[in-house]
Formats: sequence, C-alpha cells, structure tokens
Amino acid sequence: MIDLYRRNDGPPEKLPERAYTVDGLARTDLANQPDSRRELGFVKFGSYDPLTQAVVKRGDGYAIVPIEAASDPDPADLPMLVEAEKVRRIEAGFPFMGKVIQSRAEDRENIAGAKSAAQDAKLLGAEPGELSWQKRLDAEKGADVFAWITLDNSMLPLDADAMITMGYSAMLHKQRLIFVAKGIKDRLTAGETIADVTADALWS
Repeated sequence: MIDLYRRNDGPPEKLPERAYTVDGLARTDLANQPDSRRELGFVKFGSYDPLTQAVVKRGDGYAIVPIEAASDPDPADLPMLVEAEKVRRIEAGFPFMGKVIQSRAEDRENIAGAKSAAQDAKLLGAEPGELSWQKRLDAEKGADVFAWITLDNSMLPLDADAMITMGYSAMLHKQRLIFVAKGIKDRLTAGETIADVTADALWS
C-alpha cells in the first residue's frame, strides 16, 4: 500500500523526498516527520494499492476506486451528461407521417411559425386536404402545395390540419424528453447508480 498526501488542496501524491517551506528551507524524511508535514501543509489523503486501485478526480475532490472503475464518469458530471443527451435526442428529430422531422432549435422555431400560420388559415376557411392553404394568407405569395423538407431531404405535403398536428408533435417530443431527463436526474440524486445515462432503455 502507498500512502498519499495532499498539499494545499492539490492532487493526492506520494510524499516527496524533499520539500521546501515558504522561506525556502528544506525538509526531508517527511514520512517520519509529522511536524514537518504539518509545517509544509501535507495532509494524509489515504492509502491505495496501485495494482488494484486508482486515484481519480471526482467533482471538486479525489477518490480511490477499483482500477476497473477508473474510467467511469464522474458522478458529479452525470447531470451534465444527462442534459447533453436530452438536447441531442431533442435535436435528433421525431417521427411524423412516416418521416423524421428535424427538430433543432431553428427547426422548432420554424415549425411553431408554420403551425401558427396554419391555424390562421383554418380561421380563414382552409379545409382538410387543402394543400394550398397558404394562399388563404397571401393569394400572391402562398405556395400552391405546402410541403415540409424532412430529414431525408424529401418533401412532405401537409394541409393545414397536418401542419398544426406536426406543431403539437414537436412540442410533445421536446416535452417528453425534458421530463425523462428530470426523472433520470432525480434517480441520480437519490443515489442510484446508472452505468450509462445515454442508454436507449432509459429514454424510451
């Protein structure tokens, strides 16, 4: 076993053969000189077996863990990893009418705008199946066939009703993932160990 010490909140390390005070005075044989260790600010961190254990950063501190767990994510970082996975899944898109609709921030803004326009067109008399509903808003500039470009770069024609439904689908897609992410974070806060916060089973 190797004894590790921290000096001035630095990383855990073996005691050096020689260390110096703030006045430049040398101190040696620190392992057997507790007064010198205190004078220099060395505080014992713990003992570890380098054949079976490793010292890793954990949050604002350090921990001794089994070697096989050394590459595990820092528990302090897991909420941030959950947040990043939430954003990734939101932006990955959602299924709609047999296609995948992109849902990055700018996509969601465009969807919300088109949904609002479709609702206005409905108020102006747009009927189910009417693909030229934009002309209800502007007879000169409205598209003859309103269509959305999907993730596979194909065109998906949408009447006003379908556009409104797509808008709600985008909202519910994001909302669901926000609540799933909160649930995962709550489980972590409660002390549950989750090996992989990006696993599909957690988010389905």
